[in-house]
Amino acid sequence: MAELDIQISVEDIGWPGEETLLSFCERVLGAAVVYLRDSEKQPFPTMPPEVSLVFTDDASIQDINAEWRGKDKATNVLSFPAFPVQPGKMPGPMLGDIIIARETVEREAGELEKSFDDHLTHLLVHGFLHLLGYDHMNSAEAETMEGLETRILAQLGLSDPYEGQDLKMEP
Repeated sequence: MAELDIQISVEDIGWPGEETLLSFCERVLGAAVVYLRDSEKQPFPTMPPEVSLVFTDDASIQDINAEWRGKDKATNVLSFPAFPVQPGKMPGPMLGDIIIARETVEREAGELEKSFDDHLTHLLVHGFLHLLGYDHMNSAEAETMEGLETRILAQLGLSDPYEGQDLKMEP
């Protein structure tokens, strides 16, 4: 049984094809679900909940960021939960939307000296945790969320994305 019902929209020609992205996201988000369910006792609905992933460009994400967050600049990832949920509580059948901007991911990956795929993996996990109610608006929340990200990424064979880095996820 699938862990998630992943819906993908590709809005920028620089992204890989939809089939490639779907396979990548199923692996990454599937690992996140398994880790959260088994290690953190996060409940999930019996029917795989839906998550919508939009792979776009800097111009589009800048427009969305300006409209919904009042920040008129491009960003790497935006998450929009479908329903409010508290971390560790049962989410609804629709988790929400994760929007990722290709140019920002590419630029940050270069700055961090990481592969595009590794940075994209981190951003997917980060965005997914937001859909489950996690946040990083204060240091305690950030510590919890970053710890989960690090442990999930370790399950995928990736190192701690925050170790020795000043580039933290923007609130």
